[in-house]
Amino acid sequence: MNNQNNKLGPLAGIRVIEVGQLLAGPFTGTILGYFGAEVIKVEPPKGGDPIRGWREVDAESGTSYWFRSLGRNKKSVTLDLRQERGQELLGKLIDTADVMVENFRPGVMEKWNLGPEQVKSRNPGLVYARISGFGQDGPYSKRPGYASVCEGMSGFRYVNGFPGQAPVRPNLSIGDTIAGIHAALGIVMALFAKERGNAQGQVIDVALYEAMFNLMEGVIPEFSGAGVVRGPSGTTVTGIVPTNTYRCADGKYVVIGGNGDSVFQRLMKAVGRPELGVDPRMANNAGRVEHERELDKILADWCLTYPSTEILQKLDERRVPGGPIYSVADMMEDEHFRARGMFEQVEIDGKKLEIPAILPKLSETPGQTNWPGGAVGSHNTEVLEGILGLSAEELSELDAAGVIG
Repeated sequence: MNNQNNKLGPLAGIRVIEVGQLLAGPFTGTILGYFGAEVIKVEPPKGGDPIRGWREVDAESGTSYWFRSLGRNKKSVTLDLRQERGQELLGKLIDTADVMVENFRPGVMEKWNLGPEQVKSRNPGLVYARISGFGQDGPYSKRPGYASVCEGMSGFRYVNGFPGQAPVRPNLSIGDTIAGIHAALGIVMALFAKERGNAQGQVIDVALYEAMFNLMEGVIPEFSGAGVVRGPSGTTVTGIVPTNTYRCADGKYVVIGGNGDSVFQRLMKAVGRPELGVDPRMANNAGRVEHERELDKILADWCLTYPSTEILQKLDERRVPGGPIYSVADMMEDEHFRARGMFEQVEIDGKKLEIPAILPKLSETPGQTNWPGGAVGSHNTEVLEGILGLSAEELSELDAAGVIG
């Protein structure tokens, strides 16, 4: 870790203004900042981004451990956007930027005279990324769009869980994160189009429900072509056999993926049932789907006979895909995670903290963490004086008026 921007990153020299709270917009900014962009995060003066206080909080600083990761490499600037002066200063920051990221309710930026059409004349090359629950137009655009709601409407929640039971959600705000990845991808594509002279600035409209919809694989054409509504299938995947999660003799779970024809033969040898590997009924996936219950019971009984480590060793010897179900503690003890650099260490007031690396890995222009998420408004002077040219007296006045303090 160092205290300078990543000058080798592929986005070095790109200035990003991040306006929004919680997860989708800020995660977009995290990705861009990790790969070299200068990210200026605009936060409300009182308390900053609410995620600073979410979940586990460091007792000394009052800042969440999550924010140390999500706020990395960002310059925090405070502006009260309910005040005209705050809106005016944000507009001036946008005028200097290459990229704008916002995840407010549709219409909020226009109300502040800072929508894409309103700033286009001043900064025609701006790439303007907008993230919302249901998009900038359409009959649902004004609805509140939290990730949980959007995951449900996208079809994603419908296929999760067990038949006959309430749909299950992962214990993560996956809709926000997936939307952030889509926004970052759109931004990079727009910058590339601009670099090639195919466009000036453009607007990127990311909806959380559409980002999750993009994960639905063959669900749409299967319904359109065959009238099939894919539903939940517990720990299996519909139409692919065998692939499931099994409990072992030590109480731990393993995942086994033996659905390739040749892999299935090797799996049956590992299980001690080689005759099933050459059984014509199960020579291909379609046949194995018909006999899913039989195969599932064989694998479940086998796994209950041995501890998980022994099951995984037997699978590895036969080159059959298999692995454990890891908790965060397991991940952080695993030698492969460590060897691949999946954790990065930062220092906060003399205390060390590990945060996740941001993917993907680039061989020549890698991303990096330069500093963890810092205090609210910690870059006010650097940005407002250094970029906008405000004087110390003006900053003092803004502070007294509650615009920045």
